Amino acid sequence: MSGNGTSGHGRRRGVFGRLYHGETEVDFVGRSRLWFTISGLIILVGLGSLATRGLNLGIDFRGGTSWEVAGDIDVDQARDVVAGAGVPDADVQTLGGDEGQRLRVQAEPGSAAEREEVSAALATLAGVEPGEVQVNQVSPSWGSQITSKAQRALVIFLAAITLYITLRFEWKMAVATLMALVHDILVTVSVYSVTGFEVTPATVIAILTVLGYSIYDGIVVFDKVDENAQLLAATGRTPYSQMVNNSLNQVLMRTLNTSITALIPIASLLVIGSFVLGAATLQEFALALLVGLGASAYSSIFIASPLLALLKEREPRYRALRNRLEGRSAPLVATGAGAGTASPRSAAVAPAPGGPEGEADANGSAGRRRPKPGTPPGPAPTPATKTTTGGAVTPRPRKKGKRR
Repeated sequence: MSGNGTSGHGRRRGVFGRLYHGETEVDFVGRSRLWFTISGLIILVGLGSLATRGLNLGIDFRGGTSWEVAGDIDVDQARDVVAGAGVPDADVQTLGGDEGQRLRVQAEPGSAAEREEVSAALATLAGVEPGEVQVNQVSPSWGSQITSKAQRALVIFLAAITLYITLRFEWKMAVATLMALVHDILVTVSVYSVTGFEVTPATVIAILTVLGYSIYDGIVVFDKVDENAQLLAATGRTPYSQMVNNSLNQVLMRTLNTSITALIPIASLLVIGSFVLGAATLQEFALALLVGLGASAYSSIFIASPLLALLKEREPRYRALRNRLEGRSAPLVATGAGAGTASPRSAAVAPAPGGPEGEADANGSAGRRRPKPGTPPGPAPTPATKTTTGGAVTPRPRKKGKRR
């Protein structure tokens, strides 16, 4: 097995083979504008939906009364019956399960007489006694308590994560992680606002769970980046952004495996909770997990790591390293009519015309052919004689102290 994406038999591996061995060459950092644009558009649409429609808050947050009764009842017929009982703006939906269909009606808080009238109307429609209709009344203060506790838990969680990543790695990685967490929250809220999914306490719990998963996935990537950064400091041959690309390609298979193995059981839980058991709580919890885990798997690769590379490339040492490497690998610049100018270093080491076997010495005389390896050296060459303009050969100069 070689390190250039080929197998031991010289054949190039397929996509999954290179992905498994960490030999992919995806330019995550170079396409960071594309990733940021995709996330920005999703969040922008979500913020617009929040400004115009808001969130579909459950009864636990806005307060009100909930009725549940067993029976296969038509939703439109139930809505008409409830409206005739004095509750025109009720939210009516059916819940399926092994025990049969159930009808759930949610409405704003009303008087005791209105609650009894709705219970009697639903009991008549379902063909049961009024006592078999489950009635739950929720105060808005309880929902506000849940909201305040969730906000407090979120602030403590973010502060603890920031401190840990700063001590374990560095503050720029903590900033990139926080931006990825904010991205996950905004994307999840945007999806809920656009689709109109109901926000319940189970949704809040699922979002907090998603934040923990996003932190785990991001730390796996940053740990590899930190390991390769130490090698970069020792060699100084790779820009920081390219090193981040290499790190992401090396852990890409692990990240995909973690995300897929987490999403499959959650999707199963969503399907079973919705269509088999009819458990609304499971459906709300699994739906928030599915959306949040998908957003966190995206942000750990396409948001946090490219953002870290952009922050690190602003440091003077990594900026100087990039400039030095780009200057060393600069191509020849065309001058005049197609003539090329090389760098001083390349010009200094460039051989003279004629190659090593036809080099000229400093006096302009022809160079000598190099002897082949293993051949004994020949006699010392004699100085070249000069020829006059008339063709006569001048005698060699007589050495002092010796007779000819």
